[in-house]
Amino acid sequence: MNQLILTILLIVAAAAAVTFSACDILEPEAQGQLVPLTVDEDPSLPSIEVNGTLLHAETFGNPTDPMLVILHGGPGGDYRSMLKLAAFADDGFFVVFYDQRGCGLSRRHGREMYDAQGPDLAVADLRAVIGHYRSSGQKVLLMGQSWGAMLASAYINDYPEDISGAILMEPGGLTWPDTKEYLERWQIIDPFDETLNDRVFVDQIITGSDHVKLDYKAAIQGAAEYAEGNKLGIAGPTPFWRMGGLYAIAASEYATEHSFDFTTNLQKYDKPVLFAYSELNQAYGRSHAELVSSAFPNVQLVEILGTGHSIPSFGWDNLYPIAKAYLNTVR
Repeated sequence: MNQLILTILLIVAAAAAVTFSACDILEPEAQGQLVPLTVDEDPSLPSIEVNGTLLHAETFGNPTDPMLVILHGGPGGDYRSMLKLAAFADDGFFVVFYDQRGCGLSRRHGREMYDAQGPDLAVADLRAVIGHYRSSGQKVLLMGQSWGAMLASAYINDYPEDISGAILMEPGGLTWPDTKEYLERWQIIDPFDETLNDRVFVDQIITGSDHVKLDYKAAIQGAAEYAEGNKLGIAGPTPFWRMGGLYAIAASEYATEHSFDFTTNLQKYDKPVLFAYSELNQAYGRSHAELVSSAFPNVQLVEILGTGHSIPSFGWDNLYPIAKAYLNTVR
């Protein structure tokens, strides 16, 4: 009997040795394991070098057509979920996508750069992107989602003569008080809510402060926005490459400490603006859309049916004809 038991143990040990020796043990901090490589780490990615940084960027359409610059949300997101908007290239627009500094597959920077310049840095980058692609006399239009719509407004506030029109999709607010009020409506803490669980769970298993870990954590925590019962009306996950964890943290803390106001010059902007809000975002609604859009003197306010906050992803079929009609009036 003892000989039989010894034989079985030897067989099990041999099988285990074969099994584990066949597995590759991956090092999570090795490049490309936790998050995709950036343009600095993978030169095959499309990129442009502007304003002292390297941005992941793509264009669609004829470069001489009116330019439509797409601005993703966040701060800290990327443009992957907005690629449906490349369809406007077939409608006669030169469509420009870029991941903002420190986001998506664009170059990462240290915290001090964001702390010193705040949202002015994002505006300066946008101006450099436009300058990179723009030909003489070419019209430029902006189309932004959430934070991207706030950035578009900040740019128009600084350079109103530069922009021929804009589509703004649910900017949280154009001042910090309006934005803070909106955030508090959908970030209500419920200790038994799945949303809160998604935000804190990852901190129990991952620690660290380098870009790779911060971006990975931001990606996992982002699941809270589409968790069951979310107030934003987001039906599910949307595609993305890589979150900008440090940029998201720095932008949030800068707004809290310094506030902002992107409306100081907007009443002088008399060109038409298309302002879209979603049917299913419980924290937004027409009242908040009217409050935020009132900074512009010439606004077309529209409700996009059948979607929540992620309008380009889940409301594309209803958004597209409205956006196309508007763009053809300002091209």
